[in-house]
Amino acid sequence: MTSIIERAPAKINLGLDIIGKHEDGYHELSMIMISVDLNDYVTVSDLETDGIIMESNNHKMPLNARNDVFKAASLIKERYGIKKGVKIVLEKSIPICAGLGGGSTDAAATIRALNKLWELNLSKDEMIEIGFAIGSDVPYCLDAGCALITGKGEVVQCLNTHLSSWVVLVKPDFGISTRTIFSEIDCNTISRVDIEALKAAILAEDYKAMIEHMGNSLEDVTISRKPFIQKIKDKMMKCGADVALMSGSGPTVFALCPSEKRADRVVNGMRGFCKEVYKVRTI
Repeated sequence: MTSIIERAPAKINLGLDIIGKHEDGYHELSMIMISVDLNDYVTVSDLETDGIIMESNNHKMPLNARNDVFKAASLIKERYGIKKGVKIVLEKSIPICAGLGGGSTDAAATIRALNKLWELNLSKDEMIEIGFAIGSDVPYCLDAGCALITGKGEVVQCLNTHLSSWVVLVKPDFGISTRTIFSEIDCNTISRVDIEALKAAILAEDYKAMIEHMGNSLEDVTISRKPFIQKIKDKMMKCGADVALMSGSGPTVFALCPSEKRADRVVNGMRGFCKEVYKVRTI
């Protein structure tokens, strides 16, 4: 039996700007994302009978068409007329509904894995098309790394940088619905982020300038619903973080630290504040 294993790293948003809204309901985005070494793993294996069987170490995960991994497999089977069966095992480490792209990175890993397992030889554009049909972050997650994402999420420009930082992730004990947050956005009043300035700082590998230009337009909406997120940000800064910012639509807050010693200080300060605290690095 042939098996393929794909790593699925979490992401954080160094910058997220909402430019406007399209008539189809999608928002025009401008974001810079970077991967961190908190990983899920997707394993796909041949089945003798047709169908999709899914397993996970996380009992909260739906193992059917409500899961982005299952959606990706179903879409590929339908689109390319695959009559083979597949068993998918999803090993979760990334928190659920956390703003860290867990569902999207798992779907992207599934697309990559099935492309290899079934020898489909899909082009990058074909994989992006499949990914975007599942979610707007999936096209980025196909390659991950550091990238500028524009359009509705389907336009991905990799940024060539050796920028490296320690990252502390703090996930409060509640989740956030991305769909709910986006439905409450007022494009006329939401705060803006200068993504071009942030991009220039990243490409110049100017850490100080990057910190100054980081921001997340969605903080206005999410923090108004969950003020505890602001308390997390404030405490992380008091513990020595260079910057503390919500990732995606939240509720996870991440801090960047220039040294592991500083990161350890933030971790120690946050462990009595929230249960889920992770020390990772950008990749």
